[in-house]
Amino acid sequence: MAEKRKFQAIKGTRDLLPPDTELWNRVEATARAVFGTFGFGEIRPPIFEPTELFARSIGEDTDVVGKEMYTFTDRDDEILPNPKLVNFGEQIEKLEELIKSGKIPQTFGNNRSLVTLKKAWAKFMSSYQRGARIDIEAVTEMTIAYRAMDLGTRISLRPEATASVCRAYIEHGMHAWPQPVKLYYTGPMFRRERPQKGRYRQFYQIGAEVLETVQPGQGSAKDIPKDAAVDAEVIEMVMTFFARLGLEGVQLEINSIGHAAENCRRGYVQTLKAALEQVKDKLGPDSQRRIEANPLRVLDSKLESEQGIIAGLPKISEHLCDECAKQYVEVKRQLDLRGVKYAENWRLVRGLDYYMRTTFEITAKGLGSQNAVCGGGRYDGLVELLGGLPTKGIGFAIGEDRLILSLQEQEKAREVASGEWRVASEEKKEGKESREQKAGNAKIPCDVYVAWMGAATQPAAIRAAQRLREAGVRVELPPVEQKFGKALGQADKLGARYALILGEDEVATGQWTVKTLADGSQARMSEAEFLGKLKNEVKN
Repeated sequence: MAEKRKFQAIKGTRDLLPPDTELWNRVEATARAVFGTFGFGEIRPPIFEPTELFARSIGEDTDVVGKEMYTFTDRDDEILPNPKLVNFGEQIEKLEELIKSGKIPQTFGNNRSLVTLKKAWAKFMSSYQRGARIDIEAVTEMTIAYRAMDLGTRISLRPEATASVCRAYIEHGMHAWPQPVKLYYTGPMFRRERPQKGRYRQFYQIGAEVLETVQPGQGSAKDIPKDAAVDAEVIEMVMTFFARLGLEGVQLEINSIGHAAENCRRGYVQTLKAALEQVKDKLGPDSQRRIEANPLRVLDSKLESEQGIIAGLPKISEHLCDECAKQYVEVKRQLDLRGVKYAENWRLVRGLDYYMRTTFEITAKGLGSQNAVCGGGRYDGLVELLGGLPTKGIGFAIGEDRLILSLQEQEKAREVASGEWRVASEEKKEGKESREQKAGNAKIPCDVYVAWMGAATQPAAIRAAQRLREAGVRVELPPVEQKFGKALGQADKLGARYALILGEDEVATGQWTVKTLADGSQARMSEAEFLGKLKNEVKN
């Protein structure tokens, strides 16, 4: 008998369980509420897209595309994954038809493999018809050629959502919608990174994008005030979201990275590269490699030994063209008008050409050295790069896992300050909780536990639960009658605030017995009085 396998979540992923999901839901509900007040609508793009979309938007040579994406081939249904030798000839004919029809990519490699397959198959059949031994060499050639073929569209789980939003903007003709188009999203992303605190291979983001197709006559200096106001409002919105959540220790840093022109960012990159070449021998191997590949990435270095060197490098603010410099001044003015506090950080950069001008990052407490919870910026060239019309764009992405972690660490700090944490610590010293014990202590929030006594009271208990639920109260109704002590014990295990006790007397008089589990007090009240009590508690 086969040994039973114990299945567990894949490395870098985890299950989100109650009561933690209450916090996740609150965060996402707050995002929807805040973003809605700024005129944003929700978009829900698919979790996988053509690999080429991310290769073009993020960059073919980046670690994300080259090493971290989860990519697979989406084969046509007519293609056999592992064709048997007896029907290989039919499979070759099918492959040729699918390549001609475009269902299989018409690449040089596929055409070359098809020629090899035909020759090897002819060679195999020739020996077979002569009654000779199976031509192993021909079979090997066919196997290698078949496995080398790209049998369908390369698809990747999304590592981020900006490219998907831009693709949707193009596909659905959003350039014809009232401009600008404001969209937000929430959901899982996927990258094969090394798991660490607050970083997972399936992680969650909350993000927003503002897209506006460039009209004739736009794109000149006269657009600077408008673009700067849009940038500032996007930043204001995300800061409002964090404030509404009560996130503490939030810090906003901003910068301008100019635009891809010789008199602006490209010129700066050449100046930066020349300066880095002079100190190359003092830098680590990663930074030395980046000097050639992408000099701006050296500014991201967190190595302590490189910080003094980087501090002495040329600053991009000193190399901005006149229009980019004016736009940066206007962004800061717009943030001041909105009362948004910020610090300037000249090391905030983006490596790809379509990123331009405004870039920003937001950090929070409780995350150690990797303390960023949000990053964003302007990307006026991305939609056009993906095949759309010239379009302005700015957006941001919030790492929801890291945001949740920061909120949880914040709550722990409050417990330490209040002394609650000391009680929990003393309990832990008595012995480690098993996974089963921890699971037993987890509670899905419950407001009212309905304890009904006697079969005749069940209909009234069901009606009471229905009316309470209609009012938005979280109710647990046991499916069978319980003894009084057992009912109260179950209510306490579930963390219910109240036990609604319904016996024959309560049903006859219409006066419910309500027991407050926190202090054991008990009172008689009507349905309307109990609902009024619950509503007042919500208000307070």
